[in-house]
Amino acid sequence: MTNIQVDELQHFMKTAFIKLGVSEQDAQTCAEILITSDLRGIESHGVGRLRMYVDRIHKGLIETNVQPQIVRESPTTAVIDGQHGIGMIIAHQSMQMAIDKAHQYGMGAVAVRNSTHFGIDGYYPLMAISAGMIGMSFTNARPSVAPTFGVQPMLGTNPIAFGAPTDEEFPFLFDAATSITQRGKIEVLHRKNDQPASPDWVIGSDGQSLTNPGEILQKLVSNEAALLPLGGSKEESGSHKGYDLSTIVEILSSALQSGAYLSALSGLTADGKETRFKVGHFFMAMNIENFVPLDEFKHNMGGLLRELRASRKMPGKDRIYTAGEKEYYIEKDVRKNGVYINDNLKKDLLHVKDILNIAELSLE
Repeated sequence: MTNIQVDELQHFMKTAFIKLGVSEQDAQTCAEILITSDLRGIESHGVGRLRMYVDRIHKGLIETNVQPQIVRESPTTAVIDGQHGIGMIIAHQSMQMAIDKAHQYGMGAVAVRNSTHFGIDGYYPLMAISAGMIGMSFTNARPSVAPTFGVQPMLGTNPIAFGAPTDEEFPFLFDAATSITQRGKIEVLHRKNDQPASPDWVIGSDGQSLTNPGEILQKLVSNEAALLPLGGSKEESGSHKGYDLSTIVEILSSALQSGAYLSALSGLTADGKETRFKVGHFFMAMNIENFVPLDEFKHNMGGLLRELRASRKMPGKDRIYTAGEKEYYIEKDVRKNGVYINDNLKKDLLHVKDILNIAELSLE
C-alpha cells in the first residue's frame, strides 16, 4: 500500500481534468467531489474512479466542452439537459440552482437528463447543509440490479442521499445505494486481487450466488449476473422494499425530465457498441428557516441523534452510530495519514499520469 496526502492527490486529479480540456474552476469541482469520497472512506467513488472518467472522455462518451441547458423552469423547479457533459459539473450546478431557489422561495427542485456519472451522491446534500438547508440527491445508473424474483439486471444501484445540519461537529448524512451493494464495491474487491464478494450480494442467471468479482463484473455487462436489491432475494427479508425504493429513484431521475430509464442506460447499442449513458438525477433543497429557526432545528436534530445513540445496546456492542458519524472520524484519519492506494489502483493512476503527461504525484 502507498499513502498519498489529500492535497497532493486532489491537485493531481484537478490537473488531470485540466489536461482533458476542463476549465480550472470545473476541474477543481471534479477533484473536490472525488476527494470527498476518499475522505469519507468510500473507496468506490473517489480517486478509484479517475481512470474511468479519463477513458470515457477519450472515447467521446463524456463531453468536456458543453454547457447544461435549461429545458424549462419555474420559481421553484427546473429541468436541465446535461448535454452528456461531466456529471459532477452538471450535478454541482443543478444542486446550486436548487439551493438558490430555496433561498428565495423556501424549496427548490431540479431534475436532470442526459448526464453522466456524478461521483459520490452524498456530496450534494453537503452543499445544502453548508447553506443551512436540508438536501436530497438521487440518480439512476446503468442496469445492474434485478427486481425482486428476477435475475436480469434492470435497475441501477440508484442511491439515495439525504443530509441535514445539526448542533454537533458533523451533520446527519445518509448516502446509500438501494441495492445490497454497488458495482463500485465489486470493482474495489477486483482491484484487491479478487477478494471474494459476499454470497448474498449477487445472483447469476441460474439463480445461484456469485462471489468472484472479476466474473461478476464480466457477467453484469453480459446480463448473466445481477446485484440484489436491499433485502436480498426474498420478500421475507424485505427485498421488495429495496426494489421499490430503487424504482422511486428511477422515476425521479427519468420520468420527471423525460430522460432515459432502465435498459436505455446500459451504455451499449443494440449491436453491443459503446454509447453515451444518458444518466438522470434529481436534487432538492429545503430552506429550514421557512419552517423553524435554523439554530432551533440544529438543536432538535442533535437531541434526536444523541437520544438514538444513547439507547440500549446489543450485547457485545459498545456504541450506536448515526448516519455521517463514522465518516466524520474516517475523514480525520485520512486528512492526517493520507489516502491509501493499493497496487492495482496505483497502476491506474500511473496510466493516467502517463497518458496525460502529468509530472506531479509521486507513487514510488
